[in-house]
Amino acid sequence: MKNWVMIDTVAGALSDRRFSFPCSEGLRLPEDLWYTVLNRKLQNRICFDTERNTKRGEHSMEKEYIQQAADAARELMETADMKPGQILVVGCSSSEVESYRLGTHSSEETGKEIFDAIYAETQKRGVFLAAQCCEHLNRALVLEREAADRYGYEPVSVVPWKKGGGAFATAAFYGMKDTVVVEHIRAHAGMDIGDVLIGMHLRDVAVPVRLSISSVGNAHLVCARTRPKYIGGERAHYE
Repeated sequence: MKNWVMIDTVAGALSDRRFSFPCSEGLRLPEDLWYTVLNRKLQNRICFDTERNTKRGEHSMEKEYIQQAADAARELMETADMKPGQILVVGCSSSEVESYRLGTHSSEETGKEIFDAIYAETQKRGVFLAAQCCEHLNRALVLEREAADRYGYEPVSVVPWKKGGGAFATAAFYGMKDTVVVEHIRAHAGMDIGDVLIGMHLRDVAVPVRLSISSVGNAHLVCARTRPKYIGGERAHYE
């Protein structure tokens, strides 16, 4: 003989509207059928929650790199004690940030978001930002004309775009005021987001800087400051 379960005896399980289903008051269900229905609804709910939480996690991760980029730029400039008018060079692979191999999935949206975050920090400190292009433009740099004029860097004729310069440099070209492209600079500090190699644009003596942040999104982060050369022999004194 089958055991029967009254709907109102399991009202607690059905108190959440997410588990409700059409029924009449006082309806009785066979016990085995009731548990089958309840288990299915519980499983569906678990799947729904898992999917929703996964999407929330992806959304959170998606925007996390913006804060990471801003925090890293601010911490580097503070650690390097950068002065107004100095240059921070930044190379960034939006592909690496998004977990793809360098140069394979360039994202204009990601490049712009990271540029906006870093540029805002450099503006606060009065530091010039130099955005390194990809190897297709020989790692040329986008910076403001004021910086190029101050340091005597000669502009060249090229317009970066996503597939020839990269998303980050393209965002900088259109996002900074009165931009130019130059072939070489000697920056006072640098950020390498995604192992794009910025060393060729730093001053002669680069000093690695370990930040509290080691990645931007999924891209490896390497930073450096520079210092004047130590010269002289045994009689030389240094600060």
